Amino acid sequence: MTLSEHRDLRGGRPVWTGDRKDIPPSDPLPARCDIAVIGAGIMGATIAERLSADGHQVLLVDRRPPAHGSTAASTAEVMWAMDVPLQELARSIGEDEAIRRWRRVHRAVQTYAERIDALGIDCGRIDRPTVYLAGKTLDADGLREEAALHRKAQLPTDFLDAPATAERFGIAPRAALVSTGGFEVDPVRLTLGLLEKARSRSAKAAFPRDVVGLSPGDEGVVLTFDDGATVAAGKVVFAGGYERAPLLLPPQFSLLSTFLMATVPGAAPLWKEGAMIWEASDPYLYLRACSEGRVIAGGEDEDVIDSLSRDGMLPAKAAAVAAKSAAVLGLDAPLEEDRRWSATFGSSPDGLPAIGLAANMDHVWLTAGFGGNGIAFAALASEIVSAALQGERDPDAACFDPYRFS
Repeated sequence: MTLSEHRDLRGGRPVWTGDRKDIPPSDPLPARCDIAVIGAGIMGATIAERLSADGHQVLLVDRRPPAHGSTAASTAEVMWAMDVPLQELARSIGEDEAIRRWRRVHRAVQTYAERIDALGIDCGRIDRPTVYLAGKTLDADGLREEAALHRKAQLPTDFLDAPATAERFGIAPRAALVSTGGFEVDPVRLTLGLLEKARSRSAKAAFPRDVVGLSPGDEGVVLTFDDGATVAAGKVVFAGGYERAPLLLPPQFSLLSTFLMATVPGAAPLWKEGAMIWEASDPYLYLRACSEGRVIAGGEDEDVIDSLSRDGMLPAKAAAVAAKSAAVLGLDAPLEEDRRWSATFGSSPDGLPAIGLAANMDHVWLTAGFGGNGIAFAALASEIVSAALQGERDPDAACFDPYRFS
């Protein structure tokens, strides 16, 4: 069995350019490093930036150039609310523990926004409210219960009835939760900006370089590449995204596909406040606008991971997303499609990521942002790993342990 899966992670033509020509050149592989981060998407770049700022000698490697995998397919809605509603998680693990997890993700998202701004990364970061519309998972009464739990958790959320939602946001009337503390970014620009900051502190980035094996070394872990080259690392952080490491990651972290479309530039705004909109449904619809004035919408998730099957569904799925988006916005005709794309992404039973030490290999960390909040989970993972490698203990680390389901 190989170290990690090889997948065609996206199809079609995303808004975020995933084949940019301004990618900086690859660095040669060093003989050794303090920490090797496997994966140069948003997760790996966020972790590499944080660990290089901590003073570690970091090597970032990927079988693709940076941001050329799932990152380029993201809608990049950075939210702290999870796919699994807080009340559902509370019924599963208890109210106090559920609130603890949600508050921790909320805090990570706020800190991440502050860090991006402090670093001066030009990635189009803009604070946006999120509008969580009543749907098949939570109706208006369910949203009221969810809002009460959010208030108990001191999370910034208000309940709006259908007329109030329509009046404030200029969309079709549906009850909704309105939350603050989220933001939008260009995920490719953010990834490259984080990588640039890490490299300014002498971090190295080598690509395309495919790690095919990890083995114990005298002072940590030895990485073996597909061409036979090796690097000795004190620690390894596996941030391979949705190309899972089956020997390391438990099977409860599974894959599925989502489908997206975007309008031509200048079509937005079609609603007020630039809100990021999503539904309390499964599968849910999600909408945002970007700096070019495109409306970006997605959903229609399917439990398929074969890229040919996934991409074969794309025309019909993009059309369905366009029609559902028009209904949410109260439009008479579907949104006019300019681009469409499909993407593989990951989920977990509780909607939370896998962050923690591998159970079957010393000195190896797993950071898998499975769930609909990959960028938020990258922020969380960087904090947990950073604390551990500095000899500190993150009090919430066990909440996201990869083996919590077994």
